[in-house]
Amino acid sequence: MDYLRIPETSLGAGRLSDTQEKTTKRLAELKSYLEKKVAEHQNEIRDLQSFLETVDNILAEKSYRRVQLPKSIPETPAPIDPNPPQTIRTISGVLLADIFVEGQDIRIVPSKDIKFDANAPPLRSFLVGKVLEPLHVKDEESTRKQELSPDQVLSYEIDREANSLKQIHVKNYGDERRQPFTLSL
Repeated sequence: MDYLRIPETSLGAGRLSDTQEKTTKRLAELKSYLEKKVAEHQNEIRDLQSFLETVDNILAEKSYRRVQLPKSIPETPAPIDPNPPQTIRTISGVLLADIFVEGQDIRIVPSKDIKFDANAPPLRSFLVGKVLEPLHVKDEESTRKQELSPDQVLSYEIDREANSLKQIHVKNYGDERRQPFTLSL
């Protein structure tokens, strides 16, 4: 079975030649360098994602103007008021949306002249993520604790056509528990 035997080098069995040692050392150095670069890039990516999240939050806060909502809300839903809706405008006066207050409900209808992306960060991360959904979850918890009846739970619907926002309908938005919501608008 001599034909299966690996020939020995002049350096002895199990030892690497100088060229092989140098190659192995260079490969180890390359691996170390690549691992270091990957770690640096991962740290940079984390930092950039953090900065991006901060910018998104600031944009979300700056994109919405606060609107004064009526202080007192009748216990029973009132018929639709023939008065004109409240409006949301840019600083330069461009109409962004109309707000219709109907008893305990509120409808926000975007201007037909502007297309709003229903998936845009100001809508998703701020209005839904930081205002509407936390209020809904809080009401659901209050319902489980029997502090609130199920028909008083805040709910919302975002009507869209493809990615274009058509309207936001919020039910049971208004009472003393809703101060954060009314201040957000």
